[in-house]
Amino acid sequence: MAGYHTRWVRPPEQAEDPEQTAIREALASGRAVYDQRRTLGLSVLEPARRVEMTVDEVECIEEGGTEPTIALLRRLAAALDSDVRLTAGHDLGSAWFEPHAA
Repeated sequence: MAGYHTRWVRPPEQAEDPEQTAIREALASGRAVYDQRRTLGLSVLEPARRVEMTVDEVECIEEGGTEPTIALLRRLAAALDSDVRLTAGHDLGSAWFEPHAA
C-alpha cells in the first residue's frame, strides 16, 4: 500500500492576488535600490538629490512602501551609476541594479 502525506500533494493553482503581487514587486525594487545604494556607500541623501526627490520619498521606496514605475527605476539607476534589471518573477531578487562598466 502506497503512503500518502498532504505535503506530497500540490495545492490547486490559485489565481495570483494583484495586491500581493504589487506588494512583492514594491519590496523587490525597494530592496534593489537599498542594496545598490549601500554597495556604493551612499547615504539616502545623495540619490535623493540626484533624482530630485526627498529623503523620505527614497526611504519609502527602499522600504517597499511605494511601487516605483519603470521610469522612476531608470532615474534611480542613473543616480546609482547602474542599469536596472527586472525578471518576470515578483519576489525579492526579481529586481536588481548592475553597476556601469568602468
